[in-house]
Amino acid sequence: MTAPEIDTRGWYKSSYSAQANECVESRLTASGGMAIRDSKDPQGPALVFPAGSWQAFVSTLRTPDVL
Repeated sequence: MTAPEIDTRGWYKSSYSAQANECVESRLTASGGMAIRDSKDPQGPALVFPAGSWQAFVSTLRTPDVL
């Protein structure tokens, strides 16, 4: 993933996060995928998932009795 696609703007944490620095942050990429990073290391690496893979993951989580 190129730097322009994942920059420092637009990252967010869950509103359920109770610990200020012990969370994951996520951000949509320019191509519709999802980037995930550790909030304790915002300059560190990010996991990047293509749009189709991220949509399949979310769909699976929303399916009752899958997990």
